[in-house]
Amino acid sequence: MAWLLWTMAIPLIPVLFLRLIALVLPRKPAQLATFAAFFITSMSMMILCASYGVVASILLRIVGYGGLSQWTVARAFKWTMWLTTGVTFRVAESSREEGGRRGGEDALSTRPAVLVGNHQTEMDVLMLGCTFPQYTSVTAKSSLKYVPFLGWFMALSKTVFIDRANRTTARAAFDSAAATMHSQRQNVFIFPEGTRSYADKPELLPFKKGAFHLAIQAQVPIVPIVSANYSHVLNVKEKKFTPGVIDVSVLPAIPTKGMTVADVDALLKKTRDGMLEELVRLSHVSGNGHAEPLPRASGVSDESGELRKRN
Repeated sequence: MAWLLWTMAIPLIPVLFLRLIALVLPRKPAQLATFAAFFITSMSMMILCASYGVVASILLRIVGYGGLSQWTVARAFKWTMWLTTGVTFRVAESSREEGGRRGGEDALSTRPAVLVGNHQTEMDVLMLGCTFPQYTSVTAKSSLKYVPFLGWFMALSKTVFIDRANRTTARAAFDSAAATMHSQRQNVFIFPEGTRSYADKPELLPFKKGAFHLAIQAQVPIVPIVSANYSHVLNVKEKKFTPGVIDVSVLPAIPTKGMTVADVDALLKKTRDGMLEELVRLSHVSGNGHAEPLPRASGVSDESGELRKRN
C-alpha cells in the first residue's frame, strides 16, 4: 500500500508548482497553468479512487453487497475532488411534479430504473460521483475494461460494457442488464448522447435509442438527470478551469409500464424535450443563460417559482 501512497504523492509536486506560478503569471499563461493543475489533480484522484474501488468491490462482493461498489467509489471521488480542486455538483430541490411523481431526491430513490444524463465533458464522472444513488451501475464502451485501475474497478463493479461496433454483443449486454435490474433491483446509468458535447451553451446532442430500449425491455422507469451547463467552471476547448458548485436537477421518473418497442421514439422525444427545457432553465438560474429563451414552466407545481434560485 505504501507504493500507492508514494505514487499518489508524486503528482503533488507539479500541481503545487503550477498553482504557485499561476499566482504571478500573466492572465493567459496563468489560466493554462490552473487548467493543467486541475487536469493532473483530477487524474490522480480518479486513479486513487479506482484503486480503492478494486479493493472495495472485492470486499463488498464477498459480503454480498457488490451492488454498492460504484456508489461507494462515487462518493469517495466526490469528496476527494471537492477537497483538492474546489469543484462539486449538488442536486437542486425540485418543484417539478408529473402524475403525482416528484423530481429531486424522490426520483433518485426510484429503483430499479434507467437513469439518463446529459454528457458535457470528462468532468461528468464527478457529476456521477455527486448524484449516484445506491445500487447503480454505469454503462461504458468495452475498451475501458482494459484500462489499468479504472478498468479493473469497472469490471469488478457490475459495469455494463457495450461494444458499439458489434450490435449482437451490445444487445446481449442489454439483455443481461435487464435481467440484473429485476433480479438484483440494480439501476443502470446511461449517457444517451453517446459522447461528450463540450457545449458552451445549454444544448443537447441527438439521443441514441439504447437507454430507451433497455427501459422498455425491463419495464422500468426512466429518470432524467440534468446538469447545468458548466462551461464557466470547466471549458476544455479554451483550457479554462474555475472552482465552483454546479446545479443538477433530477426530473420526475417517466414510467414505461406497458410500453413496447413501438414507443421508443416517443419515449426518447419526451425525455429529451424535458431535459433540454430543464437545461435551459438551470442555466438561467446559474446566471449562464447564454441568451437562450426561458421556457414556460412545465410540470412545475408553483409557476411563480419557475426561476427559483437553488440554495
